Amino acid sequence: MKTKIMKTMNLKSVAFAVVCCISVVGVSNAQPQGNNEQKEPPTYAALLKQMDKNEDGKLAKSEIKGPLKDNFSKVDTDEDGFISKKEFENAPKPKGRERKN
Repeated sequence: MKTKIMKTMNLKSVAFAVVCCISVVGVSNAQPQGNNEQKEPPTYAALLKQMDKNEDGKLAKSEIKGPLKDNFSKVDTDEDGFISKKEFENAPKPKGRERKN
């Protein structure tokens, strides 16, 4: 009787270990590996869709965030308080991060 119980427990332990290993492999494969992929910069249309809170078709400083907000005055060349598609396309491109060795 004891050997039958022990065999059942061992079998359950092995099955549990296999399920855990498969789960770990599945999760690790779902994670992006490294930082080798270059992100494409967003388009003006994508920024409008994401940030144009009042849906007026313009990007005001109060609506934007991130590096674009930090450099708003450099991008808003006609100083009208909005970033147009033309201004966005002519904006200085942000420098990439330095690689760490």
